[in-house]
Amino acid sequence: MSIYFFHRIVTKKKYLFPGVIFLCAFLYSCEKEYFPKPKGYFRIELKEKTYVPLPDNYPFTFEIASIASLVEKKEIETDTKENWFDIYYPFYKARIYCSYRAISKEELREVSEDSYRLVFQHTVKADAIEEEIFGYPQERVYGIKYMLSGNTATPVQLIITDSISHFFRASLYFDSTPNQDSLKPVINYINEDINQIINSFKWQE
Repeated sequence: MSIYFFHRIVTKKKYLFPGVIFLCAFLYSCEKEYFPKPKGYFRIELKEKTYVPLPDNYPFTFEIASIASLVEKKEIETDTKENWFDIYYPFYKARIYCSYRAISKEELREVSEDSYRLVFQHTVKADAIEEEIFGYPQERVYGIKYMLSGNTATPVQLIITDSISHFFRASLYFDSTPNQDSLKPVINYINEDINQIINSFKWQE
């Protein structure tokens, strides 16, 4: 039976073929319209976390996420006037670059302007920059958090000072090509940790 059917299709294809094309086109046009799927990204697992205090060998203290590790810059870690270290997130290939500098009151304006320039040099790639000003007078903690949208190298930057002798700076970077659409869940996730830095920040005096 199957051989006979195959034979009929082959011998009559010159009559059936145009009709088959027309029928397929008609049925296809009656189907619901299809649209290309929007570009998707792999789901990123956001790990459970708690917060732990920074080691007490710095002129300040705050809490960092338990899933992150502290990477000290050995060449200057013993210098109490200047400290550099990273808060590294190995699972997300992200790091918060942190730096501290002891300053005089006269130097405050200079270092503040330098930090301002470092933030706004990203305006080439940033779609917008939002400023969030905060202050805790009892702790002498004053600062600004910058949120940069768009495919910029750093989506969050932070400045904290006591307005007299201390200046702390932090910037979030990823070890990958910037793409805020795909990284947005992780940016929001680590931004929670940056807020925790602000809320738990104290000078060691």
